[in-house]
Formats: sequence, C-alpha cells, structure tokens
Amino acid sequence: MPHLYLGLMSGTSIDGVDAALVDFSGSHPRLLDYRTMPFPSSLSDELHQLSAPSDNEIELLGRADRAVAEVFAEASLQLIKDNYVRPDQIVAIGSHGQTIRHNPFGEHSFSLQIGDPNTLATLTGIDVIADFRRKDIALGGQGAPLVPAFHKAVFASPKKSRVVINIGGIANITYLPKNDSDDIIGYDTGPGNTLLDVWCKLHTGQNYDEKGQWAAQCSADPELLQLLKKHPYFSAPAPKSCGREQFNLPWLQQNLSSMSRLIDPQVVQATLVMLTTYTIAKQVLQFKDVEQVYICGGGAQNEFLVEELESELHECELFTTDELGVEADAVEAMAFAWLAYAHINKIQGSIASVTGAKRGAILGTFCPGKES
Repeated sequence: MPHLYLGLMSGTSIDGVDAALVDFSGSHPRLLDYRTMPFPSSLSDELHQLSAPSDNEIELLGRADRAVAEVFAEASLQLIKDNYVRPDQIVAIGSHGQTIRHNPFGEHSFSLQIGDPNTLATLTGIDVIADFRRKDIALGGQGAPLVPAFHKAVFASPKKSRVVINIGGIANITYLPKNDSDDIIGYDTGPGNTLLDVWCKLHTGQNYDEKGQWAAQCSADPELLQLLKKHPYFSAPAPKSCGREQFNLPWLQQNLSSMSRLIDPQVVQATLVMLTTYTIAKQVLQFKDVEQVYICGGGAQNEFLVEELESELHECELFTTDELGVEADAVEAMAFAWLAYAHINKIQGSIASVTGAKRGAILGTFCPGKES
C-alpha cells in the first residue's frame, strides 16, 4: 500500500516551485515523479523585490504570500493528476515556501518563508506541513540548512564516508561519516547559482547560463577571485547559513567597482564559477576520509561547474545523486516530503550539530486540508 507525500520547494533562485511525489511505504523513501512549475514573471519580479528592502513591503508580502500558495497548489494538483492519484490518497504536503528574508544572526534572528499553507491546504484539500525553519530558530539554531537530516536518512553509507553537495541559489554540504555518527556536519558554503544567474540575466538576457557554456569560454580573473574570497562569511566557523542578504548583485558590483580596471562580463561569469567551486571544494576537503561526493540541485546541470569541481576534488569519486536513485533536481523537494513525513511520524527533522540549536526537533506547523 503506497504511503504518499508531496514535497514542495522554491529556492533562492526564485524561478518556480519544484514538486516531488514520494512513496514512504518501503524501508527507503522512493521518488515516484518530479516536476518544476515556473512562477509567472510578474510574481517572480515581486519576489525578487521582496528579497531586498523596498517600499510598501507588507502589502506586497501579504499578496505574494497568497499568490505563491496558488502556484504551489497548482503544481501539487497537476503532479498528482498526472500520476493518477487522488488528493485523498496523499497523507500530507511538505511545503518549504519561498524564502524572502533569512537573517539568522543576533537577537530576534528570523527566517521568513511565504506561500500561505492555509491557502495551499484549502485549494488542494490535503493536509499541509509548513514553516519548518522557525522551531529550530526558537531553539537557538539558524533554521538552515534543513536537508542534512534527509541526506542522512537517504544517502548515508555504512561502508564509505560521503559528502552531499547541494548547489541551489546557495550551496550547502552535508558530511555523512561511515560510522553513522550522530554528529552530522552540514552548512551553507556560500553562493551556488544565485550570482551566476543574476549576472547572466543582466548581460545575456537569459535566466541562467545553460550548462555553463558562456562561462566556459573564458578563464577566471585571479585578482577579482581573490577579492570575492575575502567575504567574511567564507572564514566564519560553522554552524552557519547565508542567502541573498550576503551574496547579491550590489555586493558583486561593489567589488567590481573597487578594481582599477574593467573586466569583461564573460570573464566575471567564469570567475563566479570558480568562486562557487573554490568555496565548496575548500570545505569538502576538510573531511579527510571522504571517498564519495554526490552533487544535487540545479548546479548539477552546469557542466562547466561540475568539471571544475571534479578537478578540485580529484581524490574523491564524484557523482550526481541520480546514482543513488534520486534525480539531482528533485532532492530538495523530496527532502520536504520527508520533513512532512517526519512531522506526522514524530521524527526529529533537524540536527543540532548542523544548525547550532540546543537540540533537534520535530519541525513544521500543521494546516489541515481534509474536512474530516
């Protein structure tokens, strides 16, 4: 008998919602189907606007909160229809929402995701688990990254130490030691695709550099790379997490303007690939016993970036998570299906050693969608 959950994830890139249909009836969760539904361009523009301080934010936030939920509901209903599943056959939806601000530092730290779970539950008729980050923050953690607990449940091996690299808008890593230690280590390494995408859009009009082909035609600028690597986040100790608040177009342009010469935009793109590569590889190489590295997230489609990572991590075997039976693009959406499953089954969804919280916790809030 299938035990079905949906996972919904919209990342830092703000390009749409990833939806995963997952069966939890076996010993390991099984991905049944996955797809991406893009945001309407007007909503995408509003979400980008909300990701930085602007006028009339509360009005914009309130409306976007409902609009995001409507896209999430449409993606959910389309996915289950395409798989000949009824809404009443889905145990619950795990919805990450869309992060519009992540500020995990100082007093009254917070992380804010929108995509109203009440609207999502009402439109789908399915119970929704959402708001996964704030319980961890209430316990003194950073509320991110949340995927390491899922990585441990699905990708850990008793025979080989592994690292999972998730390259979304922001990149994060999870170290999974082979001795099944509870001290899983995971944190954001810095920018993944976010700077690459925004720079590509600015100079080519394309939303992203397909397969990294534009960047691959040039070499990185060593001086610019050294300048970008000076961002204090890279030398900060874990646990740590970041977002567009630290790594954004104004920060990049500020660094470019401090240089004594102009740099070709294509060279900047190649340099940004090397920044992502270097900052990920530096962290992975700290773990001396790692034999296997698995890449997931949108960055797994950037062939130039993956080639550069292979070069930096030449002592490890490098794969995408497809090798472990989970499509690289689907991992994060599947993780939020797992977090919903964990909530329903009273399993801790966070790892204190990852987020810095006082303890692990059952994450999420419950919004009923079923009438009875």
